[in-house]
Amino acid sequence: MPALSEVLAALDALWPPERAEQWDAVGTVCGDPDAEVRRVLFAVDPVQEIVDEAVKLGADLLVTHHPLYLRGTTTVAASTFKGKVVHTLIKHDIALHVAHTNADTADPGVSDALAGALDLRILGPLVPDASDPAGRRGLGRVCELAHPMTLADFAAYAAARLPATAQGIRAAGDPDREIRTVAVSGGSGDSLFDDVRAAGVDAFLTADLRHHPASEATQNTQNGPLALLDAAHWATEWPWCEQAAAQLDAVSDRHGWGLRTHVSRTVTDPWTAHAASAQLTSPPGKTHPSGAPR
Repeated sequence: MPALSEVLAALDALWPPERAEQWDAVGTVCGDPDAEVRRVLFAVDPVQEIVDEAVKLGADLLVTHHPLYLRGTTTVAASTFKGKVVHTLIKHDIALHVAHTNADTADPGVSDALAGALDLRILGPLVPDASDPAGRRGLGRVCELAHPMTLADFAAYAAARLPATAQGIRAAGDPDREIRTVAVSGGSGDSLFDDVRAAGVDAFLTADLRHHPASEATQNTQNGPLALLDAAHWATEWPWCEQAAAQLDAVSDRHGWGLRTHVSRTVTDPWTAHAASAQLTSPPGKTHPSGAPR
């Protein structure tokens, strides 16, 4: 069995920490470098439910996409929810390693996995990494559909292909518009509208779209209309877990480590229910003089 330090070196080779954004907090959160690693669990969020799953599985290493501590802290007391995560990990000899923005821009990275889940043909990065002479690394991906679909059909297709969440897929634009090309970016992507416009795609699929940026993006038709598809943040990044596990499997096979990798299928998206709005023509409680609803 490899030592944790050997596995961490392999993970850093796949997703070099120096390629993370300066504000990010990637790398190893806890773990004994000399401990042996047999089982590895991949997940999006380092929340207690996932840590408990790692304990039940008997994992020696938990690899997550999202950091546990993105900002500084002054305590790891078990009375705090993040402190409890740390206590549980250490008590059960489980290491925690994070690959976040360094995995977003990797080749392959988070958006490659998202495109793969949607069976899209990748044309290149949306925001190329200037330090990559091959032009393959970068944020997001510009893609082509296997065959054109209407926006409504593509939204339904994406909802069926991505992991199920309460949110599902929201779409902005003419439902009947034909979609041939699409930019995708796992996680929050509404800071990328200028890059999406420059790419000249028909649609943009990402997560966490806010009202004002989305409204401005759809109203700005100077270079043609842009359709938007807003998925759950967790759902757009979960496919990376399967991709990452396969990458570590390949490393393990080359070294003869015999690691057993697992991918958590626990849904850690924070939203748990969705109710469709009723078709109202006036605020609730307002009625016609006759008493009938407006």
